[in-house]
Amino acid sequence: MANDSGNTLLALLTGAAIGAAVGILYAPDKGTKTRKKIKKKAQQTGDDISTRVMYAKEELTKTAEAKKVDFEQKLEDTISTMSYKADDIISALEKKLTDLKSKNAQLQK
Repeated sequence: MANDSGNTLLALLTGAAIGAAVGILYAPDKGTKTRKKIKKKAQQTGDDISTRVMYAKEELTKTAEAKKVDFEQKLEDTISTMSYKADDIISALEKKLTDLKSKNAQLQK
């Protein structure tokens, strides 16, 4: 999903840059002036892309960090639950062992 948004954004920015360049090329200006306009637009588009990429990187980092914290919490909860279950199993086995010892003692009398 995020990749589709990134591709769409890139396509829109590329289309805007191409449209601006074509518009400048067909404008009735001198060649040097047109080249300066193209260079300026290309630099603005590059700056815009850099800003958007930096923002996307920051957002992905925040999301990854939040997911990491969430995963660690769920892992801790699972381990805690497993620990309680293990304690229950050990208690049940100890009770069975006590019962078996009691029965064994009665059989030996």
